[in-house]
Formats: sequence, C-alpha cells, structure tokens
Amino acid sequence: MAADISREKLLKMYRTMQTIRQFEERLRDLFKEGKVPGFVHVSIGEEASATGACAALTDSDYITSTHRGHGHLLAKGGRLKPMVAELFGRKTGYCKGKGGSMHIADFSIGILGANGIVGAGLPIATGAGLAAKMRKSGQVALCFFGDGASNEGTFHESLNIASSWKLPVVYVCENNLYGEFTAGKDVTSVKDIADRARGHDMPGIIVNGNDVVEVYETTTQAVERARRGDGPSLIECKTYRWEGHVVGEEAFLGKRSYRPQDEIAAWKERCPILSFEKRFTANGMFTQAELDAVKAAAKADLEEAVQFAIDSPLPAPEEAMEDMFAA
Repeated sequence: MAADISREKLLKMYRTMQTIRQFEERLRDLFKEGKVPGFVHVSIGEEASATGACAALTDSDYITSTHRGHGHLLAKGGRLKPMVAELFGRKTGYCKGKGGSMHIADFSIGILGANGIVGAGLPIATGAGLAAKMRKSGQVALCFFGDGASNEGTFHESLNIASSWKLPVVYVCENNLYGEFTAGKDVTSVKDIADRARGHDMPGIIVNGNDVVEVYETTTQAVERARRGDGPSLIECKTYRWEGHVVGEEAFLGKRSYRPQDEIAAWKERCPILSFEKRFTANGMFTQAELDAVKAAAKADLEEAVQFAIDSPLPAPEEAMEDMFAA
C-alpha cells in the first residue's frame, strides 16, 4: 500500500518521472531542430512503468531495455550528462558518441543496454539471471519489452528457460497498445499479454502502468520472489505512448493517423505525473509548491546536461575504429 512507502521514496519517484518527461520532451524538440542525429523514440506518457519498476531494484540488479529506453536508463540511475552527450554524438557520451539513442549502457549500475532489435533484450536478461543464479549473488535481472516483442520467439524461449531453471528474472511488458504502427489487438492472440505467463508456469500480473505506486508495489513482490529462488514473473503494464513510434513520423499526424485522436486525448487524461500530483496533494503528503520545486530542479539539471553536450567535442575521425569488437 502507498501508506507503507516512505515520503522520501515517493518524492524520489516523482523526481524520476519529471526527469524522464522533461528529458523526452526536450529531446523531441532538439531532434526536430536538427540537433540530434539518427532516430529518436520517446516514451512520453509511459514514465510510471520505468520509474516504478526500477525503484524496486538495487544498483547491483540488472536491467535490459528497448529502442524506447531513455526512461528505463534514467530510472535505473543513468546520468544525464553522458546520456545527452551520447545522443548528440559527443565524445563525452556513454558510448563516446558512437552508440546513440538505442545503445546506451552503464554496466556499473546494472544497465546492460538499450537495444534496437525488438525482443533482443529478453534473452540477455535471461542470461544475466542465469549468471546471477550460478554466482549465487542474489541479483535480479529485470527485462523491459513492448507488446510487439511478446509476439517474438525470443519472448517464449526466454520465459520457458527462466521458468524451467527458476531464474531470478522479472519480465516487464510495457503494453502501449501499438507495435510500431500496428494495433496490438490486430496481431496478438490474447487480450492480455500477462495470460501468456500460464503457458510458462509463472505468475502473470496486470497493473495500471500509469500508476507508479502500483507498478512499484507489484514489481517489489516479483523481485522478492526472484531473490528467494522461486523463479521469474511476468508483469504487464497497461500504458500508452503519447507521441508516434518515432519522432517526426507523418503517420501520427492529421486525419490519416493510425490512432484515433480521441484515444490519444483519453490517455492524456490519465497522465501518470498529473495523477501522482492530484493523489498526493489531495491526501496532504505533498504541497503543490514542493512538487513544483522538484520539477524546477529537474529542469535545471536537464538544461545543464544539454549545455554540457553542446560544449563537448565530437569524436576524432581516427577514433572511428576504436572500441570495435568481433567474435
């Protein structure tokens, strides 16, 4: 219950959601201004699932992410300055400017990397869980993936082996109803992805992915189960992305949109940040002034990170072949 969560913890989760929202909005705008290379996939509207899930982990636990992974990385403790610098292609970025949006990693805090291949994070997280079990380290691996990835073979292969070997893995499906430009209901055999857990003999839980407290409490239980050695769980976070699949997509705009405008408006009414503010100012946990101060502090940190990236150098041409590996 929310009453059992400390005020400090709640405020930290709010700060994380604000950081993710402002990061994604700023990144979207910078991309449209032509200042960010490559493609950008933002998670505006999905802040609660990343925040709540990662709040249940320790620094030594692992996560694997997706092409829409900025929020996951920030929620796990990724630093703003090297993240923004990486997106700008700068030498001071997490991957020295060579990875970009979909390849940020920070092994020091268990971030095994974002991934541009749909469903590719599932076997990586499963492998991390196997390693943790073999080392008896007590670590847990948490895998973020989307509803589209639940239709990939890697999903079933990973859940099967994790259940068979009782690996300490928590699979978190962020079901935002669309896989790229296709409605999930048109290509998925089940109404609820959590139902697929039954086929792999593990708990399957549906949560309101826009309620950071519900996501946190449910993930905490799954993480505790994994640490006990009782095996994996599948959590389905029902949520929604406000923006298109990729920033700038024309299919998202106007009357030809693949998504109804009233659907988008209805989900915006369920904004995870506004819902948090209404709930915890109404019950007296926080004043709006306190929350506004947190929002302003997050904005200041972000602007400092953006300026850091702008001022950072590009990699030198002769460094192009450094940090390249082949098996």
